[in-house]
Amino acid sequence: MAAGSTVLLLLLLPRLVLAAHSPPGCKIRITAKGLELVKQEGLRFVEQELQNITVSDLHGKEGPLHYNISQVKVTDLQLASSDLHFQPQQHLVFNISDASISLRFRRQLLYWFFYDIGSINASADGVHIHTVLQLAKDEVGRLKISNMTCNASIARMHAGFSGTLRKVYEFLSTFIVTGMRFLLSQQICPSLEHAGLVLLNSLLDTVPVRNYVDDHIGIDYSLLRDPAISMDTLDLDFKGMFFPRARENQELENHAVEPVIKENERMVYVAFSEYFFDSAMQAYFQAGVLAIELQGEKVPKDLEVLLRATFFGTIFMLSPVVDAPLRLVLQASAPPRCVIKPSGTSVSVSAFLNISLVPPGRPAVPLSSMAMEAKLSAKVFLQGKALRVQLNMRRFRIYSKQSALESLALFSLQAPLKTLLQLTIMPIINERTKKGVQIPLPEGMDFTKEVVTNHAGFLTVGADLHFSKGLREVIEKYHPAPTAPAQPSPWPAEPSSDPRPL
Repeated sequence: MAAGSTVLLLLLLPRLVLAAHSPPGCKIRITAKGLELVKQEGLRFVEQELQNITVSDLHGKEGPLHYNISQVKVTDLQLASSDLHFQPQQHLVFNISDASISLRFRRQLLYWFFYDIGSINASADGVHIHTVLQLAKDEVGRLKISNMTCNASIARMHAGFSGTLRKVYEFLSTFIVTGMRFLLSQQICPSLEHAGLVLLNSLLDTVPVRNYVDDHIGIDYSLLRDPAISMDTLDLDFKGMFFPRARENQELENHAVEPVIKENERMVYVAFSEYFFDSAMQAYFQAGVLAIELQGEKVPKDLEVLLRATFFGTIFMLSPVVDAPLRLVLQASAPPRCVIKPSGTSVSVSAFLNISLVPPGRPAVPLSSMAMEAKLSAKVFLQGKALRVQLNMRRFRIYSKQSALESLALFSLQAPLKTLLQLTIMPIINERTKKGVQIPLPEGMDFTKEVVTNHAGFLTVGADLHFSKGLREVIEKYHPAPTAPAQPSPWPAEPSSDPRPL
């Protein structure tokens, strides 16, 4: 039994190793410069979270004095110094130093027969917060904050008192300040942990992992492994594989060159290998949409006249239905292939063109079937978060699938047919690619100042980041705040005979 398990493990080991080192089709690098922008937006979010801190009521008794401190509100927050940086291997470290928090309390005091209510202003100074966020891949392949540690401390706290019982307040201030300092410091980390593990993770939920591109294909942006973090960069390896919607569980093995990002001058870099584009064309081919049919009035007039006036004119004259509408069916015979070189990106296409006459009410009359080979230049660019491709025909060749004589006769058709295809078919194809495909970034974050650079086997897009929406806006959209509990009834104007509820 043990021997059988060992053999099975040895057989599976190569596959397990291959899966563990599967190259990404898409890779994203966030640099220290990009992290600085994230810190600025994150600070606004942290300020909003800390301003919503809920501090428990503080009440007690010292001799004849009964006191109750309630309705604690943060009125101002000053984050003097902050830092967000990478920490190998999977962490982000966020520090806040020498911050101050201004508070306002509601007071209720009963001293012998004297009863007093009002408010107290206080400030917590020298606030230090140290948080470490661990980033990891979750079970569906999405980036998540998997763990978070937090430490918070308050160096000093002051409370200002006024009124007829000021001397009593000053006597009481030691108890109040010490108690409120403890309660406040105990609430900082739970608030930030909720912000990170719940709210920020809901923001990461907006990153597309496996979604549909259109009616025919989808894309898998699941992470292949946990993020790799150095002192200056955060690298994310995505599968970057398209699939036909009719075969969603289909896997296309990646034999392409792994993208290697060496730059770190821009805020973010996105790299795409040939596998990324090949899987898209493979998915479209398997979905049966790499075909265009033109018939009757949809056939460009210049192309119809050209075909009827050349070698095919003889074929037309041999047919008893020469006045019948013309039908052209252009269909890829194999999945197109992408080649990325430092000089540019190209796509090789093999297809066949079937030409026939379609007399009304009668079967179609096949005229000819031509094989076509074309090489298209591809301009890849990023707009917002959409990766788009614009194609242009560079080389074109046609030959007959039936005879060498017909191939020779078709030679004179190559140049005009290439021109007409460029003017008629390519706009249709580019219209389909116009929408593009979304890059896996959270909602509210976009690219700006994009620059595309070609390498051997992959291309990179260097860009800066821009927040089109604030973190709070996106989080509230996908993670609505819970309904606030009913407010407690106001404190009575007159003291109770029993001071315990105070």
